[in-house]
Amino acid sequence: MSVEGDHPPSPRRRDRQAAHAVLTNRQQVRKRRERRGSESRYIQEGRAGGLNVMGSADSTPGPRSKVERVIEEYGLEGLGDELERRWTGASGERESLRSLADRFNRAVLEAALDEAGASPLDGEVENTYRLLRGDDVSPGMQTEARRQLERDGVDREQVESDFVSHQAIHTYLREHRGAELETEEESRVEKEAQTIRRLQGRISVVTESGLTRLANAGDITVGDFEVLTDVQVYCADCGSQYEAVELIERGGCDCESDDAE
Repeated sequence: MSVEGDHPPSPRRRDRQAAHAVLTNRQQVRKRRERRGSESRYIQEGRAGGLNVMGSADSTPGPRSKVERVIEEYGLEGLGDELERRWTGASGERESLRSLADRFNRAVLEAALDEAGASPLDGEVENTYRLLRGDDVSPGMQTEARRQLERDGVDREQVESDFVSHQAIHTYLREHRGAELETEEESRVEKEAQTIRRLQGRISVVTESGLTRLANAGDITVGDFEVLTDVQVYCADCGSQYEAVELIERGGCDCESDDAE
């Protein structure tokens, strides 16, 4: 006798359902990236024709920040909240902007590996990111890491172009999320750091504008470029070297820790 009713799905059916869910998520990510490509081409064509492609004269919202765009394209919902909590210290000890940028980029890399079906092991994302961005990594090791990503089916060039700088994280937190540091000491530190960032940002804008004018005039050849400014501070006493804003945010060089030892 057969009895009709609800039956739990077979293991094979569950596998098919899980595979369908993964495929659907990947398709959504691809659609978002295709949409971004179309929007980017439209903006470039509009700028070339002297059009206001960001909206009418009455519209006030500006373009999204790079961080916002990457969060949406990789499906990193909730990461913005986490970055803000870590930067302001709402969830414990404050985290520097450079550390937050690394955290963000690792999340991008992990999402790309998941999308490609690579299923990275514990610690693999961190190690791969270190090989891609570490200052102490040889060119040969970096090349091999990139080749491995390509073998895993990852669009390596796209992923690396979607990595962000600590300056981009700061712009996103301050201008797009309205995050602020509250205590008097933090405000004083942040004020000096912000002054340096503004100068770095100004240098980036002037440099980008100059390169763009030269490229449009045919004087130089350059692809889809991004200008990065980096001011380094070297301490002759302890031999440490840090980016200027990072030095401020971490509270100094290694002299104090060396004295403590």
